[in-house]
Amino acid sequence: MTSNLPIAASRVDQLSRSEVLATFFRGLADPTRVRILELLAERPRTVIELQADLGLAQGRVSSHLACLRWCGYVVGMVDGRFNRYQLVDPRVSAILAEAESIIRDNEDRLTSCLVLSTEAGRPAPGEPA
Repeated sequence: MTSNLPIAASRVDQLSRSEVLATFFRGLADPTRVRILELLAERPRTVIELQADLGLAQGRVSSHLACLRWCGYVVGMVDGRFNRYQLVDPRVSAILAEAESIIRDNEDRLTSCLVLSTEAGRPAPGEPA
């Protein structure tokens, strides 16, 4: 299955393989987007269902879904009056499961990584907020 969004601008000839790979992982770099992908791995859902599952405003859920659609992680299918979202590729579920395994083996290092916490705009542990 492929994304149902038109390709507005293909930059494949302008980006290196590592830049494309980094972009793929940036799509996963938000906790809400990861949670949406986990929920959609269970079953397709509407925005209203995701909103209830996540406890977020409709606009926030829709914004994250737009990013996930644009990046090709999810697709929206018309189902009556609603769009029902589902994963484009079941391998996304496998990637999340494999990441869980890596996290279990490296949790202390990941949660104490000062470089990533400061890159994300969060103060490093021990720094004032």
